[in-house]
Amino acid sequence: MTTEGGLDVAGQEARLKGVVATLAAAGIVTSVFIDAETRQVEAAARIGAKVCEIHTGPYAHAFHAKGRDPQSSAVVEELDHIRTAGAAVLELGMRFNAGHALNYFNVQPIAALPGVRELHIGHAIVSRAVFVGLREAVRQMKALIREAAG
Repeated sequence: MTTEGGLDVAGQEARLKGVVATLAAAGIVTSVFIDAETRQVEAAARIGAKVCEIHTGPYAHAFHAKGRDPQSSAVVEELDHIRTAGAAVLELGMRFNAGHALNYFNVQPIAALPGVRELHIGHAIVSRAVFVGLREAVRQMKALIREAAG
């Protein structure tokens, strides 16, 4: 089972702040997986998270539903949410990562966002590896990411 939405950091701030402080005291860097909402980003900073992975699921679902058209208004709107959240992550001094439901068709607009450091992509690469092998599947994904980030 996988997540279908980010952690509600804003709704659990008090509890999470203590957990993150305990992890930090042990030398562990904390990353939170959150929806592309400024209030969640701000809460992540307040609890002491060092990394935010912005949930790209709504973007990926819009991309698929709109026939893989990156210019459709629904896709552009979801991408703007991620861009805005990523900018807030960076402004608050955290690392901006993104992921969930990314694949070979929808990854490039996300990879092109300013300041994104890591993209968390698993299922698409492993699925493609069944047909082309893992080395080739990873090579193809890296080529798409590098081209977009170029």
